[in-house]
Amino acid sequence: MDRKPEISWEDFEKLDIRTGTIISAKDFVKARKPAYQLEIDFGLLGILKSSAQLTALYKADDLTGKQIIAVVNFPKKQIADFMSECLILGIYGENNDVTLLTPLSNVNNGLKVG
Repeated sequence: MDRKPEISWEDFEKLDIRTGTIISAKDFVKARKPAYQLEIDFGLLGILKSSAQLTALYKADDLTGKQIIAVVNFPKKQIADFMSECLILGIYGENNDVTLLTPLSNVNNGLKVG
């Protein structure tokens, strides 16, 4: 496995990684690959939307109420007719199935990850 090039501490500090809670999840029927449309509560940052290819390991009903980790300062990205506002972080398995990164304990929404 190849490692990516080193980055500076200043590069890492540019990422705004926060905790959030999924408040709704529904099938994204217009996506090219199976995905969900999610609404995530980031506390004082508000509610942001994301498209996520999580269908291999998660059912939409099981995602509601789940805490996640996401990058909230990427530019918005249009996917079909949906505007994704944050990038949910996960681990790619052998088949590129995504396992969500989640806090071990319940934490407040919007807290910074570092």
